[in-house]
Amino acid sequence: MPDLEAQLRGVSLRVTRPRLAVLAVLRDHPHVDTDTVIALVRADHPAISHQAVYDVLRALTDAGLVRRIQPARATARYESRVGDNHHHVVCRSCGAIADVECAVGHAPCLTASNDHGFAVDEAEVVYWGTCPGCAADRTSQRSASSEGST
Repeated sequence: MPDLEAQLRGVSLRVTRPRLAVLAVLRDHPHVDTDTVIALVRADHPAISHQAVYDVLRALTDAGLVRRIQPARATARYESRVGDNHHHVVCRSCGAIADVECAVGHAPCLTASNDHGFAVDEAEVVYWGTCPGCAADRTSQRSASSEGST
């Protein structure tokens, strides 16, 4: 956990057990919602309260150690991958989220065609589709359906 401790100290946050536990969960389980963070933290540290996890997520997000993402029609998720220009792909069926590297190089999304005078410092790109597991399920359901109708 020395790297997690250094991350906290690097943004002037005290090193506490709840903060270390939440950072470790997000390092090992990217794109998880708050309930999952709570469950995973409490599996190893049952004395850490729900409210403590909420407070830690807020503090880590405010400090820039954690990124909160919330694709349309989806529950907010958290990840510890910050400071780079990656995007996300979301499955319309199951809600799975995966990271997508920027396709055109370093931060091209930050150069808006018309920034209207804004100082752009972040862009969110979300790709939507069907994950391989859900696509396979649909294919097998169609196959079973067509076999049953003959």
